[in-house]
Amino acid sequence: MIEIGIKTDAIQYRYSYPWLFDLMAELGLRYVQLGSFFELYSLEDDYFYRLKEEAEQRGLRIKSVFTAHRELGGFFANDPYLEKVARQNYEKLIHVASLLEADYCGSNPGAVYRDELDTKAAGVACYLEHLKELSHYAHEKGLKALTVEPMSCRAEPPTTEEEIRYMMQEMQQHHARTSGTVPTYLCGDISHGYINARRERVHTNIELFRYGIPYMAEFHFKNTDEHYLKTFGFSEAEQDVGIVDLAEIKAITDAGQWPVPEVVGYLEIPGPKLGRDHTDRLLPEQLTDSVKTIQRKMSA
Repeated sequence: MIEIGIKTDAIQYRYSYPWLFDLMAELGLRYVQLGSFFELYSLEDDYFYRLKEEAEQRGLRIKSVFTAHRELGGFFANDPYLEKVARQNYEKLIHVASLLEADYCGSNPGAVYRDELDTKAAGVACYLEHLKELSHYAHEKGLKALTVEPMSCRAEPPTTEEEIRYMMQEMQQHHARTSGTVPTYLCGDISHGYINARRERVHTNIELFRYGIPYMAEFHFKNTDEHYLKTFGFSEAEQDVGIVDLAEIKAITDAGQWPVPEVVGYLEIPGPKLGRDHTDRLLPEQLTDSVKTIQRKMSA
């Protein structure tokens, strides 16, 4: 049985966390994935202790912390200054997760510049070496695991089945032979597939999601179009134009061989246009409609 939660990205600079926590409690949800925000990397510890308390007062748990803005991509930049900042900020993200007593902390690995695609292998190697060291730090901080999100273009690995297998097995081997580390799992996304530059479909979103499950501890609920150009939720109107069939997702998750005993799928949608009086007010309905649809389809 997949638990359902919400990733907090959609409320950033729009609604407060207590507001979201109240809505989640009304919807019968229990788990929060805290999406990163710009101030997170500078805030003092007491902010997160208060945030944890505000969630717990409503019967919620912040179970996961995950990036929202591709901000830890410096491992792929072939630049020591950016690499240093990416490492510092990743450590801060892990520290925040520990303050919240979250199980998992993670990000998409990053992106190689499209005008420097020949540096991709070096970027992957750089990222994996840092991730191995960070798995020690996460263990020291009491986390259960780190998580990695497969993406939808070759400049943002892992994207293909081969890249997923290589990166995850590299981390599995490191964890198996190295004491004082945490494992690394995937944070999947049911909307991420791969269409190449010639608009040829290499892997559907369903193929990649199903392939990743043996490595996966959590995932994102998100709808998309046939070319993976837009992401949105699961209201009735959005289901008419989206390609994600939640009944199919339920069948896949029910049959999946998961590596962890408890799996949460977090609704991750951007919400309406940010910063407009006539759009910001639509977010409560968008979140509610999508959550209720997911609850209905995943429990059928």
